[in-house]
Amino acid sequence: MAEQNLRELLYAQIKNRGMMYYYIFKELREEVGEKRAVEIMKRAIYKRGLEVGKALARYAPDDLEGLKNAFLTRVVPDDDKMFAPEVLRCDKEELEIKLRQCPLKDAYREAGLSEEEMATMLGIAAQVDYGTFEGAGFAFSAETWQPGKKGCCHLHIRPKN
Repeated sequence: MAEQNLRELLYAQIKNRGMMYYYIFKELREEVGEKRAVEIMKRAIYKRGLEVGKALARYAPDDLEGLKNAFLTRVVPDDDKMFAPEVLRCDKEELEIKLRQCPLKDAYREAGLSEEEMATMLGIAAQVDYGTFEGAGFAFSAETWQPGKKGCCHLHIRPKN
């Protein structure tokens, strides 16, 4: 029972983080407009990712197998339960991970955000991943969730040239 309680609290905190992003975004949007609000939020969240990435830098420039194991066991919470990561590829050229679910997306859906607002917020939140992998010394791109799509983010990590 204690483990289930901890899991519920962890999920609630991730959802809480998502809602804090949203309320900060709403306030910024009122003050500076949507475009600037998105830019500011992305910059700030990216910077946090850079800090997280320091712990993964030992895998740069090309240990994608080591990076995969560290990311899935030390960065992604609750093993494969919370984000349900699926490793689609892990070789010398690319580490490709599909996140099949996301508590941030769940929080936005539960709060009644439109699909367009959800896509905007998930694009903002994904900047932590950009900062994490780029800060660790890898090339990174992500396809974030868009209306009509299943799952959530699709991560592409490559050795940095």
